[in-house]
Amino acid sequence: MTSIEQALRQAGKQLQNSDSPQLDAEVLLAHVLDKPRSYLHAWPEAQPDTETLSRFKALITQRAAGKPVPHLTGRREFWSLDLEVSEQTLIPRPDTELLVEQALTLLPADQPIRVLDTGTGSGAIALALAHERPHWQIFANDRSPACLVVAHRNAERLGLTNIHFFIGNWCDAIADQSLDALISNPPYIAEQDPHLAEGDVRFEPRRALTAGADGLDDLKYLAEIASRVLKPTGHILLEHGFDQASIVRKLLESNGLNAPGNARDLAGHERVSYATKIC
Repeated sequence: MTSIEQALRQAGKQLQNSDSPQLDAEVLLAHVLDKPRSYLHAWPEAQPDTETLSRFKALITQRAAGKPVPHLTGRREFWSLDLEVSEQTLIPRPDTELLVEQALTLLPADQPIRVLDTGTGSGAIALALAHERPHWQIFANDRSPACLVVAHRNAERLGLTNIHFFIGNWCDAIADQSLDALISNPPYIAEQDPHLAEGDVRFEPRRALTAGADGLDDLKYLAEIASRVLKPTGHILLEHGFDQASIVRKLLESNGLNAPGNARDLAGHERVSYATKIC
């Protein structure tokens, strides 16, 4: 029989090309055991049954071929929330938690403001905001029905009732001056970017990653539409590429949005830009 410790050691060797072989192996073994990762460390001598080990080995083989761990488990943690994800949704990244942090900092905590997370995918941003700010009215849309099914299930499982999902293409159906905040992590990668052929993004939906030849198509649209859909003193907050901050700042300014600012991610890159509508 093979112990947990032995199974993890063997899997780690098989996943040498992964950026995090030990973590990947632990997450996948905990998944098939239906146990927290802490169980693996508390009981390294435990011996999973043959069927469990077979399922684990099958997942390790798929991970070794490059398939993202969240696609194998169907789960991803974001803002300490356990979220369902699918191959139709973008995998939530830690960098996107910066967008949530900035929204919580910039927007009034105790008022029933109206906030839209557009292009919501699995609902990660909207769900985190709804969890932290029960008084807010959170709206979230996506043009993909498959994404909205996942987002709905996440909200129901988390018991969040101050959030409304609807199908839609960005802000096309949003009434004028109806939002206190517009928030988005839109596609911002250039269509021919060579990084699209590397790592986990190979398996993610291209429509959630790319936006035109320079990656700016959707950022331009959101900067342009913000003045129409935001109330006076409303805020727009956008995630973007590590090298796009200066361009996004100019886009916001050129569309009549004031006091643009940036926030840096853990690597020190300007990853989130925000601005305010004054009039």
